[in-house]
Amino acid sequence: MLEPTHLPHVLRRLPAGVATLLGPELRVGFANGALETLLGAPVAPNQPLLAQPGPVPPDLVEVMQQVYRSGRPFVARAYGLPSSTADAGTVLRYYDLTLEPVSEDDQTASGLLLFAVDVTEQEQARQRAHELAIETRRLDTRLRVLTETVPQITFTVDAAGHFEYVSPQWYYFTGQPVTADLNAIWPLLIHPDDRLRVLYQSETARTAGTGWSYEYRLRRHDGQYRWVLSRGLPELHAPGQPVFWHGALTEIHDQRELTEALRRGEAELRFLADSIPELIWTATAQGLIDYYNQHTADYTGLSAEELGPTGWVALIHPDEQVGAARGWVHSVATGQPYEGLYRLRRHDGRYRWHLLRARQRADERGPRWFGACTDMDDQHRLRDALQTQYDELARTNRDLDTFVYTASHDLKQPLLNLRGLFDELRRTASFADPDEAPILTMVEDALGQLDDTLQELAATVQEQRGLSAPAEPLDLRTVAEEVLLGLRTQVQESGATFELDFAAAPELTYGRANLRSILHNLLSNALKFAHPDRPPHILVRSTLPAPGRPTLVVQDNGLGMVLPDRAGPLFQPFERQHPAIAGAGVGMYLVQRVVASRGGHLEVASTVGEGTTFTIHWFDT
Repeated sequence: MLEPTHLPHVLRRLPAGVATLLGPELRVGFANGALETLLGAPVAPNQPLLAQPGPVPPDLVEVMQQVYRSGRPFVARAYGLPSSTADAGTVLRYYDLTLEPVSEDDQTASGLLLFAVDVTEQEQARQRAHELAIETRRLDTRLRVLTETVPQITFTVDAAGHFEYVSPQWYYFTGQPVTADLNAIWPLLIHPDDRLRVLYQSETARTAGTGWSYEYRLRRHDGQYRWVLSRGLPELHAPGQPVFWHGALTEIHDQRELTEALRRGEAELRFLADSIPELIWTATAQGLIDYYNQHTADYTGLSAEELGPTGWVALIHPDEQVGAARGWVHSVATGQPYEGLYRLRRHDGRYRWHLLRARQRADERGPRWFGACTDMDDQHRLRDALQTQYDELARTNRDLDTFVYTASHDLKQPLLNLRGLFDELRRTASFADPDEAPILTMVEDALGQLDDTLQELAATVQEQRGLSAPAEPLDLRTVAEEVLLGLRTQVQESGATFELDFAAAPELTYGRANLRSILHNLLSNALKFAHPDRPPHILVRSTLPAPGRPTLVVQDNGLGMVLPDRAGPLFQPFERQHPAIAGAGVGMYLVQRVVASRGGHLEVASTVGEGTTFTIHWFDT
């Protein structure tokens, strides 16, 4: 049994703070070591509590006084008091304070019993728990906001497959009321062809404790079934089995239809490629062939596996393999189009000419090559045959030109002999014939016409040989003045005037010999076919009706001509408009031919007795 004298000793060793406060001044009668630790200093007996050196908040003293006056006990839970420590300085510690009035006659309080229990760790744990609860609610609110704003439908099911939660998107999508029984209505909204499979797969995943991922059709609010992707993951709490699965539904209807359309399009393209009688193939960005069409197998007699990614090189004629492979490597490295004419071996061992072409196309999947080999063997052989015929015709044409030029040159000497004999005969002989003068005139004219014809034949051959003269930038005024200088005798005799206007198009890229020949024929004809009643006036000007399409206009006031009413070229060789005027009728034919050989054409407008206008379109559109 504990003796009363032992009570102070016991109270001093209690871990809780104990003190007696006497009178209304709350003088300290007794304080154990735990209370002194709480106050942070030794307690002076019989001194008011406020006079103690420790931190006693005024509000605590006021409450103590009220308890003393009222005589009613009071308990303050987790009351915070600052405490000074050597390690952490001043810290806040929490105590459960019990204030019990003490009275001697059970009527009037004579003091207070203070009992303080340190609950700092419990209070800090409670505060941490409270903070964690607040953070949990905040994260839960954020999670709900996130799950309810994303376009996916989110849900939670338990181990039995019952829905614990579904986001509002499900109600928007299905059009069901929020009062609907999810567990009863959800399976009914799955397409009948998918329902059994979905129920089986979800139950299997829950039984195995694993997640799932599958696609099915879910009925939308408008009655249309849309493809969705369902994914779920278990909430693991080791070591037991999962009790919840969290998942999401993502609508993939448009992507699935696009994939199906792409699959159908690819199948149709492959069918089309297999139907084309050409060797069609595709290659990766590295230049490795990954597809051959059916015609390739039919032509080569080899399957796609036998050809392999580079087997096409072995099909090319050995003499051309190195060049073809080098060109392909260059195109793959640079991305430039690939093109070449090579001989490819057929299944019977025969080589046929093919045009190989490949182009690179890049999309979101990266660059790819698309190529074709077109059989050009018949065209190639036909081209060779045509080239042979062309060479033969060109050789014949050159021989004919040489013959005409030689003949015209060789006939000049007999012509000179005839003219000399005729002059001698006319000088030494006389005839008693009244028609002597007309006959001599006719012979003179015949010899002149023969001479002109021989000169025109020689000029025709020369012009034919000059059709391929190289083009160069030419100043029109300079060339025109050179031509007029050569015609100065005819200009002086006829009293002709010329008006040159090349401001619109002062330059022309053309063959110099061709341009001189054209201007010489046009200007000499304007002088030759002048009207007898007026001096010649010739206008020569350039125009530019369209960019890059210059023209030349030569207009005279001469005799004019009757234009032929026929299709095709206006001028034919040896065709003459004015037989009374000397000429062979080949000048305008040569002009027409030179202009056409350079890609242009000649237009003529003429009125008999008034004049003629020649318009040369140098280049046709």
